[in-house]
Amino acid sequence: MDGTLQALQNRLLASLPRDDMALLAPHLSVVNLERGRLLHDPGDKIDTVYFPHDGVISLMTLMESGAAIESATIGCEGALGLMAAVGPRQALSRAIVQTPCKAERISVHHIHEAWERSPALRDLVDRHTEALFGHAIQSVACNALHSVEARFARWLLTCHDRISSDRIALTQEFLADMLGVQRTTVTAVARGLQTKGIIRYRRGVVDIIDRHALEGVSCECYGVVRRTYERLLP
Repeated sequence: MDGTLQALQNRLLASLPRDDMALLAPHLSVVNLERGRLLHDPGDKIDTVYFPHDGVISLMTLMESGAAIESATIGCEGALGLMAAVGPRQALSRAIVQTPCKAERISVHHIHEAWERSPALRDLVDRHTEALFGHAIQSVACNALHSVEARFARWLLTCHDRISSDRIALTQEFLADMLGVQRTTVTAVARGLQTKGIIRYRRGVVDIIDRHALEGVSCECYGVVRRTYERLLP
């Protein structure tokens, strides 16, 4: 996640040795995931693993009241549903496409067969699980302790790392759910960052103007999560 504008590819797939990748390649298919697409809800059986190349998938924790907040995101550094490679799994959160994604997908059946034959894939699954867990527990602290502005800046940076554009298409509804706040709060925070010359904001679209300044506004959690992924998935 280096924040440069380039053609991205999934880092997990790219890191696999050729022989191990050959176990997956015949069963991978490319899919374009549109913004807002629901991939699974809590309790759903996970039957497909997605490896995003360019875009963001949000994991949302849902409450009985209908309230929701984002607990982690998945982009080109990871995969959605990868733990199901080990054995049958039910989803623990809602997975929804936050920005349009190009991804490769594979059935759980086929990736489990590869997992049984490939020590490299088993190691990758373990390290990815640890990284995603670290991301989730950092989000818990961030959501409880840091300002909406700092969390918004952190999310924009994380998103910027995972797409090949300075323009991020986001709805107010998604942003409010992601941050666990009202839409009016999202508007106020976004306009504040715009006044500082850091972003340009209009309904449904955020343009990042000054990434360095955005890093200054963000909380420490952006760097903590980024370093965790770099350590476990170099």
